[in-house]
Order: sequence, then structure tokens, then C-alpha cells
Amino acid sequence: MIIDKDIQHLCEHAGVKVSPVRSLILRELGRASAPLSSQELSERLETVDRSTITRALALFGDKGLLHAIEDGSGAVRYELCRSCRNCDGRHDDLHPHFYCVKCHRTVCLSSTPLPDVALPPGFTALEANFIIKGMCPECAEKYG
Repeated sequence: MIIDKDIQHLCEHAGVKVSPVRSLILRELGRASAPLSSQELSERLETVDRSTITRALALFGDKGLLHAIEDGSGAVRYELCRSCRNCDGRHDDLHPHFYCVKCHRTVCLSSTPLPDVALPPGFTALEANFIIKGMCPECAEKYG
């Protein structure tokens, strides 16, 4: 869970001006149990205009405050970068995600390490987008 003090600290560290709407968006991302699309954020934050949410997400992404996950659903989903709280500037919280092809949920597999990928000389990885697709336990039991 992210609190107002964390929001202020994250934004200051990233060079983002804190506003009430930006705080709402960051707070909602911080309390979410899974990555959220801009549509899902819009539904949760009914009083905030969708274009405002989209602009804030773009700014947060540019400043390294969140990760954008392309899970194959057609919607980009967003989650807070948990390593930003450490203020070291590194994104050491990269992890795979699981996308259920039946219920269309995306789940963080934060305790599962990413596989080590050997890049050719001269290449530097900045992000990783690792998606595993299948059925979640609930859907596997239901649709078996």
C-alpha cells in the first residue's frame, strides 16, 4: 500500500509535480493487487477524466515511476515500480506476469525471477516484458 508520504517522495525523486489527481492515480496503482489498464483506472477513479489519466500514466512512465506491461490482451497495463521507493534509480523489481486467456486477468509473479538472457556485446537491457499465458487456477478448475 502506498501512502501520501510515499507519493510525495516518489514524485520529488522523479521530478514530477504532485497534484491531487496524480496522487489519486498513484494511490490507486499502489493499492491494486494486479497491473491496471487506463480503462480500469478510469472505472475506479470515476471523477477523473480518462485523458488526464492517460497523460499522467505517460508522464509516470517517462519518469520511471511505473512499468507498462503488454500482456497480449490489447490493453497496456501499468504497475508502480517498487524499486523507486529505494531512491537508487535502478529498476530491480522486474518480474514476469501471467495472463489468463479465459478470465483475462494479469497477475504479477513478483517472487519468480526473470530468466537470465545473454545479450550480444554492446546491447544494454533497460526493461523486460515477460508474459506467460495460460489458465489461472480458478479457470483451470472451471474449464479444466
